[in-house]
Amino acid sequence: MNISSIVVQTLPKFLDEVVKSLKSCEVCDYHLHDEKGRIIITIEGEDVSEELSKLKVIEAIPHVIAADMQMAYSEDELDANIKVINESDAVPNLLKNEDVEIDRVTYHGDLKKKDGELVNFAKSLSNPDGVE
Repeated sequence: MNISSIVVQTLPKFLDEVVKSLKSCEVCDYHLHDEKGRIIITIEGEDVSEELSKLKVIEAIPHVIAADMQMAYSEDELDANIKVINESDAVPNLLKNEDVEIDRVTYHGDLKKKDGELVNFAKSLSNPDGVE
């Protein structure tokens, strides 16, 4: 089960109309809004695909300027990642293999390039042997 919060933006003159549409559209739960036209809702779905379908419905409501996911929780994804971490060895297989050439080892500790390295590190979780 996935749950995501969404901030919907509309012009203040359309606020009541958009809030009414959101409350009646059956793809989200309305929570609150402010006088500037910002509206907080949540959606639930079995997977990201279902959530994106619901987001498209919200974006299509007349006078919605933007509808952006702010926070997301994915129970199944979290459980799967925890399982991978719990079942993995603290030392990657690549570091145990004395026959691997050193230039095939990717170092993930350089903080100067952390953004790109973090993306690569996340991808490497699906490649526990560490060989690219």
